Amino acid sequence: MVNFKFSTTKSPSSSELEKAKDDRFSKDVHQKLKRARVAIAGAGGLGSNIAVILARSGVGHLHIVDFDIVDITNLNRQVYTITHIGSRKVDAIKEILMEINPYMKVTTDCVRVVADNCDEIFGGYDIVCEAFDGAESKAMLIDSLLSVENGPIVISGSGMAGYGSANEIKSRRIMDRLFICGDEHTDVGDGIGLMAPRVAVCAGHQANLVMGQVLGVDNI
Repeated sequence: MVNFKFSTTKSPSSSELEKAKDDRFSKDVHQKLKRARVAIAGAGGLGSNIAVILARSGVGHLHIVDFDIVDITNLNRQVYTITHIGSRKVDAIKEILMEINPYMKVTTDCVRVVADNCDEIFGGYDIVCEAFDGAESKAMLIDSLLSVENGPIVISGSGMAGYGSANEIKSRRIMDRLFICGDEHTDVGDGIGLMAPRVAVCAGHQANLVMGQVLGVDNI
């Protein structure tokens, strides 16, 4: 194991964090991740967990889009804490990410995503992680982004409710620019809610696919 030494009286400098990642990941891997520009549509259970994983992994620019505020009912599966209740989700997640790496770039849009603004919001990003709640919103985003010629790669989550086997959650390539993660059938219903473990597993799948696409690795 590599040991890193930096001052315990202040936050590590940018160069110290850079060295830690270079030594841990290799400089080539770190630089590819640092150059990546990834958008996350939704900052709830999937989106907030994806954001934290990608920030820890060294992705250099995250753009996070959500119109909602943090509610007490979010705390069972999303990365927020009691102190964030009442805050805009995009503000709360940016605060959390800045605690992980204050030198990364985090941009946000507090807006409801509809078909007419998809290209304006997500144009120019290499990869978009779809992390919405409703099936209609998911389909709208996927259809809108895939209709753009040479548009972004879309990584979607579908089917992660309840507390069944986490091994049922898989990653699949549906077409050239579309990946889906989840069991693709488990939905929220009577007695079946969204629980932290399976939500986090699905978010991990989505984040891992982002890593694969950025690094040019087939990790399905």
